[in-house]
Amino acid sequence: MRVVVVGATGNLGTATFRRLQRAPGVTALVGVARRLPDDHAEPYEGAEPYEGAEWHSVDVGAPDAKAALTAAFAGADAVIHLAWALQPSHDEKSQWRTNVTGTANVLGAASAAGVGHVLVGSSVGAYSPGPKHRRVDESWPTGGIHTSHYARHKAVNERAFDRFELEHPEVVLTRFRPGLVFQEGAGHEIRGLFLGGLPMGWLKYVRPPVVPLPVQMVFQAVHASDVGEAFWRAVERRAGGAFNIAAEPVLDPETIASVIGARRAVPVRLVAAKFLVWLTWRLRIQPTPPGWVDIAATVPIMSTEKAREVLGWEPQVSSTDALASIVAGLAHDTRTGGSGPLGG
Repeated sequence: MRVVVVGATGNLGTATFRRLQRAPGVTALVGVARRLPDDHAEPYEGAEPYEGAEWHSVDVGAPDAKAALTAAFAGADAVIHLAWALQPSHDEKSQWRTNVTGTANVLGAASAAGVGHVLVGSSVGAYSPGPKHRRVDESWPTGGIHTSHYARHKAVNERAFDRFELEHPEVVLTRFRPGLVFQEGAGHEIRGLFLGGLPMGWLKYVRPPVVPLPVQMVFQAVHASDVGEAFWRAVERRAGGAFNIAAEPVLDPETIASVIGARRAVPVRLVAAKFLVWLTWRLRIQPTPPGWVDIAATVPIMSTEKAREVLGWEPQVSSTDALASIVAGLAHDTRTGGSGPLGG
């Protein structure tokens, strides 16, 4: 089986690549990224998990991307699309180029190359606002959160996936909607994406006594390795459709404070938290726009029953351990070995 991973050097791409390297049914593995893990396109013999793969350098949002991707997808049994841009957060047009135009190019190239199975990384952020007190399945509306660039782009892509399914019934399309995706190796990447140049090494020595968070900050997370496992299971089973992917327990302010090592969470008003994030973002003190606060506060809590039943998938890492892994990664500024988008 020949499998292509687009966005292979990012947080989720690296975890998925690592799982596919161990998959007995994968005979050829192809990585596609804007920046390669090494400055050549020959089989890479460097750091795990990139060794032995065929590599193609493609900017998915470029005018010539569809042709380049079609060539990279030649002979592929499955294509996994994970390329995504979270920055520059002050330039939504630039993000759209990668996130929406890039996704359209991947879908068009997969069709042109005759790929039979396309798997895409969507997100819990694609969902419209929903309940925190009960679980929703994959039929919940995917209208996104209008205040978030990220969520809007995910929702636009969900409509593109709908059209692709109608126009190409011969292609199996799989959509994964994970919660926040963490792994220790993504510490450097996530610090750059969400904290900019703010130093986090102090976490090695001290932990904050309290953590100020709105009570509405209730969301789900999953370790990157478990999402990679889900992708492989879908490839192996040729399973189509949408799947929610998240670990237990659901994260709330008290749980988050406990994982970080604080004594307790201090409730703050949601509007105050959004204003502080907006102000520091506008002043370019930090790169996270306020829409991320809205995502955490308003997306629904997902049921993962379908993934468990159809894929036989069970997360091996708890959400609290996944969160602890990224706290450690931030403290030690750890790297996966590549650079790319945050998955999920």
